[in-house]
Amino acid sequence: MIYLDQIEEVKPPHPEPFEGMSISPEELHLFIADSLKAGKQPVIIFGANWCPDAKYLAGVLELPSVKNFIDRHFLLLHVDVGKYERNTELFNFFDSAIQDGIPRIFILNHAGEPINLEVNDQMRTARQQKPQAIFNYFQSFSLTE
Repeated sequence: MIYLDQIEEVKPPHPEPFEGMSISPEELHLFIADSLKAGKQPVIIFGANWCPDAKYLAGVLELPSVKNFIDRHFLLLHVDVGKYERNTELFNFFDSAIQDGIPRIFILNHAGEPINLEVNDQMRTARQQKPQAIFNYFQSFSLTE
């Protein structure tokens, strides 16, 4: 387990990584295939820039220790859901029971299968979590090192 440096903290303003783009199922499949070809685990993060938990999560992912780890092990795709009118049909790719609630994270293994379905909604309360807990979440699903 890697621990954050004490000087690493999440400070506002938080990043806004969601770009308002629609993503087709084909584009999602291509992202997954490209990630696997690069030897990285695909991570798909559903969110929106209006969501404070999604923005806080993005801030944690930009902390130097976290970013270094993420860059070594994962490729990220931020999927903008707008106000739940955009890209929500892509939830069905992972779990057809999902209706709403963001951010949602899907971490895939090297076969392109989700490995965190039971806890994909854990970051819906990201602001209530310590950055180390969020970092630990990602570390726990890394299949290398």
